[in-house]
Amino acid sequence: MSSEEKNTMCPTTPIVQAASSQLTCRTTASNNNIQQNDEATNYEKFGGPNDVFSEKDNDISRTIKKLDEETKENSKLRREIEQFRPSIKWPDLIVQLFIHLGCLYGLFLCVWSAKLFTLLFAFLTVIASGFGITAGAHRLWSHRAYKAKWPLRMLLVFLFTIAGQRHIYVWALDHRVHHKYSETDADPHNAKRGFFFSHVGWLVLTPHPLVVEKRKMVDMSDLENDSIVMWQKKLYPMLFLLFAIMLPVGIPVYFWNETLWNSFWINFNARFCITLNIAFFVNSVAHMWGQKPYDKFISPVENLAVSIAALGEGWHNYHHVFPWDYKTGELGNCWNPSTHFIDFFAKLGWAYDLKSVSSKMIARRAQRSGDGSHIWGYGDADIELEDLKELEAMKSVNSSEKTN
Repeated sequence: MSSEEKNTMCPTTPIVQAASSQLTCRTTASNNNIQQNDEATNYEKFGGPNDVFSEKDNDISRTIKKLDEETKENSKLRREIEQFRPSIKWPDLIVQLFIHLGCLYGLFLCVWSAKLFTLLFAFLTVIASGFGITAGAHRLWSHRAYKAKWPLRMLLVFLFTIAGQRHIYVWALDHRVHHKYSETDADPHNAKRGFFFSHVGWLVLTPHPLVVEKRKMVDMSDLENDSIVMWQKKLYPMLFLLFAIMLPVGIPVYFWNETLWNSFWINFNARFCITLNIAFFVNSVAHMWGQKPYDKFISPVENLAVSIAALGEGWHNYHHVFPWDYKTGELGNCWNPSTHFIDFFAKLGWAYDLKSVSSKMIARRAQRSGDGSHIWGYGDADIELEDLKELEAMKSVNSSEKTN
């Protein structure tokens, strides 16, 4: 082919080449766009390498992490439960032995050499400090059955400290756990583990792992916001020394010349031990021997003897069914000095918002789950025969009087 012929054909070549190059560029760009769109779609579905997680994604991540941690904790707790064998807490056992053996010696001194005023003072101290337990740590702070202004709260803290039963915060914590998980392994003084354990053994043996676990779960924010309770918790060792030992022991020595030896063994050891065991009876005896008029499916019972000793705390079947009732018993004023105590301060305006239970609520619960020992009134088939005869006699006398 001649050069002229070549020159004649060549003018079209740049155009074709340009079109071809442009077509190639468009194809490449189109492929790039398709690839970018695919990557964008994949990023939208699965998240890209530089993608930022949203707060929702962070919540999901935290939830998964928390579930993993809970699974590990549950596995650990399960192993602890399977391997649990209670062991003796020797310091606590030694303390209990000292208190109880010292009590026996103190009672001997009561008969042998102590002055009458010392005995009366010890008795009155047991009663007064008992109100710190019943009206204070129990009904006010553990169950929030009523509210109290700061002067009454301060008085109750003072009385409870004399009783010496640890500080209010830990007492209320264990009592809330006791009610929440009553008669299970999570109950600090589970009555199903026997009389000795529920009475005093729980204080000298290592707690069940479930007790330790459930203590972490009970809401204590109300007590944590009570400055008086937290003040006592912070200063408890010093307050115990002052109010549970020095003050009860020192008063008889100073005012009527009792010997320090007698006063210590009577007004600390004997008094302290008696107060402890009265409270222990509520955990043991009042969970074993008595009637169950409100709920026959639980261990707590109605026990008059415990009520007399514990200032009205022995109506325990009722109390476990209606723990928010400030009277802790249907017949709140039938040997229930703690109820009179609260009522007195309610009249002064120091106690208020007293919570109770209606008679209809009591009747419904007794009919549904009681053991039949609950007497609703005249005409009940469970009335004792002697009571029925007396009631019939009274009815006959009233009828004759009306006729005449």
